[in-house]
Amino acid sequence: MPLHGKNIIGGSLLGAGAETFRAVDPATRRPLEPDFHHATQAELDQAVELADRAFQSRKNGTGLISRNRPEDASQKLDLSRFSVLLERIADEIEALGDELIERCGQETALPPGRLTAERARTTGQLRLFARVVAEGSWVDARIDRALPDRKPVPKPDLRRMLVPVGPVLVFPASNFPLAFSVAGGDTASAFAAGCPVIVKARPQHAGTCELVGMAIQKAVAAIGLPEGWFSMVHGPGRTTGVELVRHPAIQAVGFTGSVSGGRALFDAAAARPHPIPVYAEMGSINPVFLLPGALAERADEIAAGLHQSMTLGVGQFCTQPGLVIALRGEDLDRLLAALGRMVQETAPATMLMGAIAEGYQQGVQELEATPGIELLARSGQAPDPQKTQAAAALYATDAETFLARDALGREVFGPSTLVVRCRTEAQMLDVARKLEGQLTATIHAAEGELEEHDRLVSILQTKAGRLLFGGFPTGVEVCPAMNHGGPYPATTDVHFTSVGTAAILRFARPVCYQNFPESQLPPELRNENVRGIWRLVDGVLTKEGVC
Repeated sequence: MPLHGKNIIGGSLLGAGAETFRAVDPATRRPLEPDFHHATQAELDQAVELADRAFQSRKNGTGLISRNRPEDASQKLDLSRFSVLLERIADEIEALGDELIERCGQETALPPGRLTAERARTTGQLRLFARVVAEGSWVDARIDRALPDRKPVPKPDLRRMLVPVGPVLVFPASNFPLAFSVAGGDTASAFAAGCPVIVKARPQHAGTCELVGMAIQKAVAAIGLPEGWFSMVHGPGRTTGVELVRHPAIQAVGFTGSVSGGRALFDAAAARPHPIPVYAEMGSINPVFLLPGALAERADEIAAGLHQSMTLGVGQFCTQPGLVIALRGEDLDRLLAALGRMVQETAPATMLMGAIAEGYQQGVQELEATPGIELLARSGQAPDPQKTQAAAALYATDAETFLARDALGREVFGPSTLVVRCRTEAQMLDVARKLEGQLTATIHAAEGELEEHDRLVSILQTKAGRLLFGGFPTGVEVCPAMNHGGPYPATTDVHFTSVGTAAILRFARPVCYQNFPESQLPPELRNENVRGIWRLVDGVLTKEGVC
């Protein structure tokens, strides 16, 4: 379908703003049609007000007031709608067919195979959350029945569950134009929690955002949700985003991007008269520790895995291994020689956009200008200056240099890796302690070797949200057990994940009902377990009803 370039404001398409922009093909640097309209202040306000009005149309619990029989109190909560919404969005995205893949490829230079797989991940996580909502136990219902005869003080009837926080603002990522974008994990988990969503579209992927946004708008209308349940707006950089964060009706923010961008939103949210949480996933260098036994056994194998992981997607993954730590010696030299040959044979490739390519180039230039940093290998072919290309690079330093320079522990987003050569195992521990918060940390060890390095494991548990034994951190499985988060600056809140079913918890809050009449309780907390969910009743997990 032809792209219109307008803002999706509830059920309407609006483009009153005079300022426009175009997405750019990063492989050719050519602007792409059509013009997209920056949202006006009035359009931003309308989007948030519609979302707030839609949310306020709710009754208690996690559902919406039914439009079919509003006079029937037992039918006031239509809890199936959010599951149906998520399923319908997945269907509508799939119905876009090749048009979505083609436009997304033009805006990102990502190959069709990668985008087809990412679309499947996107629809898969939507359907995963749909199943979570349909099953219903995520609300963590807890019931403690009254004990009126308890001495010296009677115990009240207490019932607690999670309820949605309200309108959520979502910022798509640059490196996952589908799975972390308009219908990505933040939007899916917010919808699953029962929250309306406003998306600040990614300018670089404006056409892709529009196609997916229209699919969501169509799904919202098809199942009869209030029109304000979804909006998507365009705007310049952080200006529009900060303006939306400051709106009093916004109750939470989901963000994936740079530390500077996430921190700007976090600070704006904290400065509000009523601060709100910003769940920002930001910078991580994902250290890989190579223990001596692993290096002795399989240096060449580890080198091949490192090369594949560091250059995958031109290094544009938040879990790209940007730091390797190992003991000096012949085994490490063998690994570095093999890895260096692979890096030299790696052709430059197009990055997602000019700003990312420029940031990567600045990052490697700063590395090379740092005393004590050695360039071991670089792509044998120079990047095309007419394209947004990047060349893979491998660097090395000693532990003393790394420990003395904080900047060496910060992310360089792209296909490069820094190897830290340590003289002793104690130095390896010092490097681990020096690390900032990470999304992942990986250890390669020979059989039985990990037990000898339990101190390293203990340190990394305090630094990262996901610990890997063997393998490499690129690749984030979407499943209930996944944790994609970590201490700052990996994220702004170490307690939550942005991937997996636990991501829903970011957009819900607990409410306790004390001595409430049965008829006024949410269905999940009534005596009869009408939804058949798991509930903690008087300290016992059960699906039985309450007498």
